[in-house]
This record gives sequence, structure tokens and C-alpha cells, in this order.
Amino acid sequence: MNDHLNLEIEVPANMAGRRLDQVAAELIPDYSRARLQSWIKGGQLTLNGAPAKPKDKLFGGERLSLDAELEAQGAWRAQPMDLDIVYEDDSLLVINKPAGLVVHPAAGNPDGTLLNGLLHHSPSQEKIPRAGIVHRLDKDTSGLMVVAKTLSAQVHLVDQLKQRTVSRQYDALVQGLVTGAGRVDAPIGRHKQNRLKMAVLEFGGKEAITHYQVQQRFRAHTLLRCKLETGRTHQIRVHMTHIRHPLVGDPLYGGRSKLPPESNAELIGALQGFPRQALHAAELALIHPDSGEEMHWYASMPADMLALIDLLAHNNAQ
Repeated sequence: MNDHLNLEIEVPANMAGRRLDQVAAELIPDYSRARLQSWIKGGQLTLNGAPAKPKDKLFGGERLSLDAELEAQGAWRAQPMDLDIVYEDDSLLVINKPAGLVVHPAAGNPDGTLLNGLLHHSPSQEKIPRAGIVHRLDKDTSGLMVVAKTLSAQVHLVDQLKQRTVSRQYDALVQGLVTGAGRVDAPIGRHKQNRLKMAVLEFGGKEAITHYQVQQRFRAHTLLRCKLETGRTHQIRVHMTHIRHPLVGDPLYGGRSKLPPESNAELIGALQGFPRQALHAAELALIHPDSGEEMHWYASMPADMLALIDLLAHNNAQ
């Protein structure tokens, strides 16, 4: 990535009467509005060679000049890590995240996260907000994540997520028998009593929509394919609990394990001891920010989920 930015653009006459920050966002779309505003305020983005304010009105014909250095966006430490890289080019990185790996440093996990591993793999990620991470998976959810390698790609991917042109599909093993395909449209927000949890909220929640269809039924469980239309924290976990089909192994939302009739000791032990929510981000599709091509990736279920499904299928056959 080029760490020094230097460009000049003439403001078209048809943009007369608009604010500097609005015009800059349209003429320099590779960078977020917040980043452009900080450059205006810091004097790196000037108007006719002089400092200006984000709200200044333009007349058309002015010259915008950007002269800026990309700076590290956080004091994160690069750490060597074995990353399962599914795809990589100059703009994108697609990773198959294992269960148990935290995505971003926080109070309880200052390092040893996916972000730390990304910085070791691609040091220039430090110049991008959140090291290019545009969406997250919970610590104990496995599967596909896309990471931006340039500021331009990050802005493009964030916009795709807002426009819902990124397709994310998950394999989810839930408790109980789901009779058919369905759609959950229920707003999600922070739980009123337990701040570690999210919940369906009639008032004050953000729009959340999950589509699901049945892949396989067992005696007391169902393997679903869930597709996110929105991307709220814990969305699938909360929505499946809301329709009374919590994920197997979910320590926060799952409740007691349901045991199929005539379960043997091996199956009982596997269900009761499954150490995480049985959720895997299996498919990811998006529009490449540079080529405009639709890209698609698939990651098969990890060994722990496959082993449990095999035991459930064997119980079905008995």
C-alpha cells in the first residue's frame, strides 16, 4: 500500500452550493467521510491551496488538493499466527476462522487475536481502521470472513454490507425439529438485565432479519442453513432462541441440551459436552471492489460439527 497520498481534483460546476465535506466524499470515494473530514480539519485536504472547514460552501471550479500520510490506526502488536487463508489478492483477504479465535483485541483479550495475526501476515494493515476487518464472527463461531487490504477496498466493502450485497450463509445445528423454511424479522438490541447478551426488543432494537431453511433433520435436532440479511451481534443465536430452536452448545442462549430418544452414551456425552455454539460461516459472496466481479467462497464444516452430525445421523438410523 502507498502510504503517501497526493492528488488534485477540480470541483465540477454542478456541485456549486454544496459543502466541502460532501463534495470531497463524492470526488474521493476511496476514503470514508470521517477520514476526509479529519484531513480537512488537519489541513491535509485544502481548498485552492488554503485550509478550509468541512461545512464551507463551494462555487465550482475550486481545486481540492490532498497531501496526506496514512498513519497506524491503533497500537496493536503483530503476532505470528497460522491463518487459514482461502483467498488473497492486492485488495482482499478471505480467512476461514477457527472456533476459539477472538477477532479483535478487547479488555479481556489484548492480543492473540485474528487482528494481531493479520498484522504479522500483512503489516500494511495497520494503516487501515480495525486492520481492515469489516465484519466479525463471535469467538466460538467458525468460518469465512473477508478483510480489506486497502482503504479503498474497506470503504467499498462497508458500503456493500450497508447495501446488503454481501451474502453470508451459515450452517447452524439447532435444538428441536424445524418443520420448514422461514424468516425471522425481529429487532435486536442489548439485553436489559444481562449486558453480555443481546435480545429481541420490541422497542429500541435495530432491524434484524434472518432467513433459514432445513438441510437435515434428526430425532431432536435440525441442521439449518441460515442467511443473514442484516448483521447484528449474535443475530443467528438470538433469532434461533427467539423461535425456540437455540443452537446446540450455545453457552449464552442455549439452555439445557435436548437428548434424542434412545440416545447412547457417546451421543449424550457429545451433545452435553459440545464446547461452543454449533455455528459455522459456510458461504461468502460479494462484489470485488476493484474488478466488479461477483466472488464466491465456501468452507466446509469443521471436524467438531461434522463428528456431532455423524453421531446424530447414526442415532437416526437406529
